[in-house]
Amino acid sequence: MSSFESKTYKNFNFAEISIEFGTYEDCIFQNCNFDSTDLSRISFMECQFINCNLSNINVAGTQFNEVTFNQCKMLGIDFSNCKPFLLQMGFSNCQLNFASFYQLKLNHTSFTECQMEEVDFVNTSIQHASFKECNLLNAQFENTLLENADLSEAYNFKINPQNNYLSQAKFSKNNVIGLLGSFDIYLVD
Repeated sequence: MSSFESKTYKNFNFAEISIEFGTYEDCIFQNCNFDSTDLSRISFMECQFINCNLSNINVAGTQFNEVTFNQCKMLGIDFSNCKPFLLQMGFSNCQLNFASFYQLKLNHTSFTECQMEEVDFVNTSIQHASFKECNLLNAQFENTLLENADLSEAYNFKINPQNNYLSQAKFSKNNVIGLLGSFDIYLVD
């Protein structure tokens, strides 16, 4: 297995030229296209993805350890297939619509200014996570562990408190309506 350390990849089109199988450590991928690329069983450790298109990538057995994604298009990624051991990611200004985090442990994950429409968080542990200015329209929360999570700046979510674990989770007065939708209750000014 090849090992790549401290390399920068700018403007690569991995949709046309295959990325080499191996371990990438402390690498930066900037303005790269990975659309529908097979990244299965590749390890990314302490890497940064900046302004990349990662939509519909295959991450079966892929390792993401201390990986950050900034301004990336990441539509339809099934993260539930990636390697759960040492999984640690952060997302800023990303389009994560239709992604799945089903049954993963994403504790302490930071989501900042992300579009997260129809994201699957079913059976996911996202304790101590933060969702700053995130659009969670039609995101699925079912049996989700959200203890100590900060959703005070998130919007468009609907979370049923009876079907999720919300102890010590933070919400704002402006978005608490997202907790009442499942009860057919309406707030009136």
